[in-house]
Amino acid sequence: MPKVSSVIVPYATYLRVYEPLAAFPEPERSHWARYARRPDRPSYQDELRRALADLAPTPPVLVPVHESKDAFVLDVDGVVCVCPWRTRLRGWQALEELTEELPPPVLDAVLPPFLRHQAAQDYERWLAENPDARPWIRTATWQVPINWFVLVTDEEREYDKGDSEDSPPVLRYRTPMVEARRRVARGLRALKEAMDEGPLIDGLVDVGRWLEEFHPRSLVELDYGGLVHAVPAGALEHDHSAADVAEGIAALRRGDGAAAGEAYARLVDRWRAVRDLRSAN
Repeated sequence: MPKVSSVIVPYATYLRVYEPLAAFPEPERSHWARYARRPDRPSYQDELRRALADLAPTPPVLVPVHESKDAFVLDVDGVVCVCPWRTRLRGWQALEELTEELPPPVLDAVLPPFLRHQAAQDYERWLAENPDARPWIRTATWQVPINWFVLVTDEEREYDKGDSEDSPPVLRYRTPMVEARRRVARGLRALKEAMDEGPLIDGLVDVGRWLEEFHPRSLVELDYGGLVHAVPAGALEHDHSAADVAEGIAALRRGDGAAAGEAYARLVDRWRAVRDLRSAN
């Protein structure tokens, strides 16, 4: 039997916000201050492995009974910033998204209806008591949503090809919150001047509203996460999707539809190859 540590994580990507300790009220602030000093903090792979373990029993545990008290921690120019997992909240939200993505027969076979109904009722009661709740982490599977790339630049790209199973490839971007918000505003202006509406505009508006919920001195991280296992090393090393998005928006701003179309075509070709793996045997 393989060790838990050898499990390959799902092909998910993440958009995370790390907030400074000052953004949290007491007693949560003190909890995260103590937590940040722990030498044994779990990784994002540990979070996913716990979630996968909850799905193994019969019946599966769709949403954790208690909210996670774990977080990711970064030192940002000497300031401790944390990104709470909020696994329970994200589990509820993921269930809602599944109902829109999977046909009912498939959904019923994977996740029994009575469990989904119970989880929905629990979420409704919880939301009534926590109407302002929001996650610090957004997740996407088999892709990085194009609107996420608007928040970052190619200069902020960090790539490490890794050298072993215990040290897999890493591809991520990190940017200050003020820069992410500024790029959202600029991107929206360019898109709205070039088109009336569309999913890219809707997605960017949604991300922009989400970012406004956080402290202005936060850090935003776009992480390819487990998707690095699905992309060949050469393709990953030469993936500069943020540069393509920035080039496309700049072309729209100056009215060059042809250049914008070329940048978009590069993105579509690159990510179609990844998404096609989702339905491959």
